Amino acid sequence: MHPAVFLSLPDLRCSLLLLVTWVFTPVTTEITSLDTENIDEILNNADVALVNFYADWCRFSQMLHPIFEEASDVIKEEFPNENQVVFARVDCDQHSQRYRISKYPTLKLFRNGMMMKREYRGQRSVKALADYIRQQKSDPIQEIRDLAEITTLDRSKRNIIGYFEQKDSDNYRVFERVANILHDDCAFLSAFGDVSKPERYSGDNIIYKPPGHSAPDMVYLGAMTNFDVTYNWIQDKCVPLVREITFENGEELTEEGLPFLILFHMKEDTESLEIFQNEVARQLISEKGTINFLHADCDKFRHPLLHIQKTPADCPVIAIDSFRHMYVFGDFKDVLIPGKLKQFVFDLHSGKLHREFHHGPDPTDTAPGEQAQDVASSPPESSFQKLAPSEYRYTLLRDRDEL
Repeated sequence: MHPAVFLSLPDLRCSLLLLVTWVFTPVTTEITSLDTENIDEILNNADVALVNFYADWCRFSQMLHPIFEEASDVIKEEFPNENQVVFARVDCDQHSQRYRISKYPTLKLFRNGMMMKREYRGQRSVKALADYIRQQKSDPIQEIRDLAEITTLDRSKRNIIGYFEQKDSDNYRVFERVANILHDDCAFLSAFGDVSKPERYSGDNIIYKPPGHSAPDMVYLGAMTNFDVTYNWIQDKCVPLVREITFENGEELTEEGLPFLILFHMKEDTESLEIFQNEVARQLISEKGTINFLHADCDKFRHPLLHIQKTPADCPVIAIDSFRHMYVFGDFKDVLIPGKLKQFVFDLHSGKLHREFHHGPDPTDTAPGEQAQDVASSPPESSFQKLAPSEYRYTLLRDRDEL
């Protein structure tokens, strides 16, 4: 027999304290620091990565650090596999980085190394960050069990429907990858096997159902195993040329740095919106990279309308916000005059709109024999600039040069 071992009371207390500490101390995960040497490898191998771009001297970055670390601990317990979710950070003072960072801290989401267009702009709390990651890890595709469900779709949304013979296939994996990226812009649905068979005329199929009931469905004709081609086709359908601006996405849109060409219209006035969309596509498609085409609810955006001495009763109204000033287009009906809307945008880029507010019409625009008059006036100040990232939430790195 082994001799009995007796612990003194102090030793026993010490042992119990160590045991309790070991059991109840949460396991903390170290935030991965990214640099030029490891960033590609880590992000490419992560299903989802949330990256904090920060600077140590920034007080908002300092405040976020413990919250970010605690959120990482919470998520790591739910997704323990190493590459399921990665919380990482980049010290922008120590490491050059290829991403357009204009403020600290900036939280960007990556999927398998691909940076998502929408960064995290929500509340900086452990719960909010954890909920955001849970949402990103949820299945973005709703499975259809009966084709009759198609008749009950929300037709105010842009719907992408994939019909597949089987879920375990390269075609579906590409579709799923695209849905993970674009699920904020479109509703994604899928059907398999016998359920999808009536819609699989010559193999797996992807259909786009545009909002409303008048526009016809569109069929994807590209290679379904080609991610780039599939992604580009679906993105073109999910992200409209003319986007709606809301108070929720206003910060994101202003940060893109492009002036706004905005149609203010009543929510129920879909006819004016359709006219505007058609004319933007007809006259301004070549200007897509120089200006943002948007539409706004007149009731919700009364304040910008007041800035240009308009009210919801005047809608539809077209205006440009350059982030310095606002300029009003003429009568809405003039949008149907060929080239009129295009000239309005060209006059912004050339500085003509600004000059005419201060000095009256350009000499070339005055009638023969008519003398141009100097007009002492100033265009209304930008209204949408107020939706830009706030200095009370971020350390802003630079001021933007604006027209």
